[in-house]
Amino acid sequence: MRRAIPTALAAAFVVLLVALEAPVARGYNITRILADHPEFSTFNHYLTVTRLANEINRRLTITVLAVDNSGMADLLARHFSILTLRNVLALHVLTDYYGSKKLHQLTHGSTLASSVFQSSGRAIGTTGFINITEHSKGRVTFFSEDAGGAPPVAFVKSIKEMPYNLSILQVSSIMSSPEAEAPVAPPAAVNLTDLMSSKGCREFANLLLATPDVLKTFESNLDVGLTVFCPIDAAVRAFAEKYKNLTAPAKASLLLYHGTPFYYSQQLLKTNNGAFATLATDTHDKKYKYTVGSDGDAITVKTHLVTATITSTLIDQDPVAVYAVDKVLQPRELFKPEDAADAPADAPAASKKHKHGAADSVAGPNEAPSDEAAADNAAFRTGSSGRWLAASAAALAVLVLAV
Repeated sequence: MRRAIPTALAAAFVVLLVALEAPVARGYNITRILADHPEFSTFNHYLTVTRLANEINRRLTITVLAVDNSGMADLLARHFSILTLRNVLALHVLTDYYGSKKLHQLTHGSTLASSVFQSSGRAIGTTGFINITEHSKGRVTFFSEDAGGAPPVAFVKSIKEMPYNLSILQVSSIMSSPEAEAPVAPPAAVNLTDLMSSKGCREFANLLLATPDVLKTFESNLDVGLTVFCPIDAAVRAFAEKYKNLTAPAKASLLLYHGTPFYYSQQLLKTNNGAFATLATDTHDKKYKYTVGSDGDAITVKTHLVTATITSTLIDQDPVAVYAVDKVLQPRELFKPEDAADAPADAPAASKKHKHGAADSVAGPNEAPSDEAAADNAAFRTGSSGRWLAASAAALAVLVLAV
């Protein structure tokens, strides 16, 4: 029996090691991290203004080449538009992980890394790639493929590393790139109802046009962040009888329920944890929310009564995304389950708005989550650590059985 104990111990340790090596989901917020480093406050500010902070936070693997306030002053002195500034700063966000250790272990002493500017499709050819080179005495430099003879920028120090998800490195100055610095024409204004009408959501567009105050709420978020889940025509027609029986305030809340005052790409929809606040969510309660997640390759929107699936993308262009869904989203605040009598409830007033259009105290991609979302995130984190606890229990069970 004594001989069985070492074998059991070995098995237990194997179980524990597997649990410890299992991947654990990591989340980060670039804005909050850099807030602890005031020497990068200007860089941090323009990551938010250009919406690159959202792009960074939604990616699983990223390297940020941060420039201090002095370096940013030189960039701002050139008076680029916000759209051009975004391209220049996007050149400083690499779509792979490069910690300080990796920089000093480059194969053949150099490599090419893709930037967010390259992956955006706005870079011509390979102009959005960054050459990383390790020189003698451990010096590391970065320069864009279209630097045009401009000197490279130097690695200064590591600011924050979360292997192998996020690395924030300080570089000596802004990289030069004529392509990234070129003037950018502003995007064409988005006409929501025209867009919907031309891409299979005409019936929902007509409902918005029939309620001008609701349409105005949607449009007020076009410049600051908006995601709309637009029911296809067949879904709206099937729902027409229920909609007709709602009061005017309830109709308004139902329509507002199909929008959220933040921009969500498909990737962010798949990886988000927690409840989504909507345009119908009142400032001080947790009503009129739903969850969005992935079911295989599909993205679903789940209320307490229905589960709708995204069938197509009408537009996905930061700060606006509109997705077609196969069902009308029904909030429990307005409807009971199908086996109970329909009893439309009084609808809350539309969300109070800041001067920029976003709802008060609603958690967005870069903000602290609501209590409900925090609970969901806590459960998610518990699920990750639960593998370790389960493995520990399994290991103990092996020992008990062995003894």
